[in-house]
Amino acid sequence: MATTSTASPPTPWHAAYPAPRNTPATIRREDVLDMIKQSAKTSSRDYILVDLRRNDYEGGTIRDSINLPAQSLYPTMPTLYTVFKDAGLRKIIWYCSSSKGRGNRAAGWFADYITDQGDDQMKSLALAEGVKGWATAGDEYVQWMIEYDAEVWSSS
Repeated sequence: MATTSTASPPTPWHAAYPAPRNTPATIRREDVLDMIKQSAKTSSRDYILVDLRRNDYEGGTIRDSINLPAQSLYPTMPTLYTVFKDAGLRKIIWYCSSSKGRGNRAAGWFADYITDQGDDQMKSLALAEGVKGWATAGDEYVQWMIEYDAEVWSSS
């Protein structure tokens, strides 16, 4: 008699943590590009871009972003908050490929943490459409990427 496997799918990594309490705000790539251009002129900035990709980190990233895989975010939020606050950062911009999963989740978690600290100066934002939206928006955006690989984005 044949047996049928009824193995359930693996539990997603984020199931180990609570769902974000807040729906995160998003920021348009046009606004981020304006911020990047302005900071290039003044050499000061009050924001940071955080690329949350891990296994799918390919095709390039937005210049001056840090890479912090989403899987390591939740337990490090107190340290990240302190580092970001001490650096005078006011906008923390999270993204992944599309910012529909990890990007929104990270922005929500961090927004919750900011709220819990009683901080009304810092904002946690998800980059609308993620790095894919950025990389496919045209040359004006691509020139602000590092390690850009057109083949990755033309096949996605």
